[in-house]
Amino acid sequence: MRRLPSLSALRAFEAAARHGSFKQAANELAVTPTAISHQIRLLEEYTGLCLFERQVRKVVLTDAGAELYPVLRDGFNTFETALQGLGKPQARRRIVISTTNAFMARWLAPRVTGFQQLHPEIDLELHASDQAVDLEADAADIAIRYGRGPYPGMVAEPFFTDCFAPVASPRLGSIGQADLKQLSLIDFKWTHEHPFNPTWKNWFAAAGLPWKAGRGQLVFSDEGHAIQAALAGQGIALLSLELVADDIAAGRLVQPFGPTLPGHTYHLVRSAGHIPGPHVDLALAWLRGQLHGPVKSTALCGDSAG
Repeated sequence: MRRLPSLSALRAFEAAARHGSFKQAANELAVTPTAISHQIRLLEEYTGLCLFERQVRKVVLTDAGAELYPVLRDGFNTFETALQGLGKPQARRRIVISTTNAFMARWLAPRVTGFQQLHPEIDLELHASDQAVDLEADAADIAIRYGRGPYPGMVAEPFFTDCFAPVASPRLGSIGQADLKQLSLIDFKWTHEHPFNPTWKNWFAAAGLPWKAGRGQLVFSDEGHAIQAALAGQGIALLSLELVADDIAAGRLVQPFGPTLPGHTYHLVRSAGHIPGPHVDLALAWLRGQLHGPVKSTALCGDSAG
């Protein structure tokens, strides 16, 4: 069984030592200075030591009091922290990441489990839209935007530049450029028209072939749907090799021939008017780490099948 002086005496001593004044300790504890003096006298009797040197309008700790004070101060601080947090759930951090529909489905969503394993204390909210969100209005903490930039008023860093190449399901058999006349060309509509978009028309020009669709074009409004059509063997598609990398590695798609075309650049974008918290910095560092090396560039786009 513990043999301790009264809690009132310990509280009186800690407050008086912190303020250097019996009067201020009394104000804090809502008692009289006489009551504080009485409690400290009881503590001194308990220890057999003088804890304060009484001076005019102030008190000064003796060596014994100076040894006891930090122990009680830290103890009361620990009590306060424990009691304040008792029964209260720990506040969790939340990060909103916004990106395009296709990039979300094909690249980001399959990887987020890795972030959750590293940082289980942070909640992720993933927003997919081909329309840019308003970062100034706190619609997202981080946006992964695809384009050529610039992004005025934003902090933007290049993430990587992808490459586009013809890909098809292996169920179509061995195919070459000559077979394009017999295949449907799968395509999708770009959100923003740009002469450098990696379209089939630009691919035919790069391949030195006259622009003419084979059996016709199968055009989707969403890039992800174009990928699904290629997986289903509905034709040959000109797609981002980054977004179908897992399908090529697993043999669900093949890149039968070149050339490849450079796409645009993915950027990590955030508002310049907001200082990112440490949890946002953790998410940015994790995203960069998913590239497994330096930022990719169009120099990786060659003229032959991968």
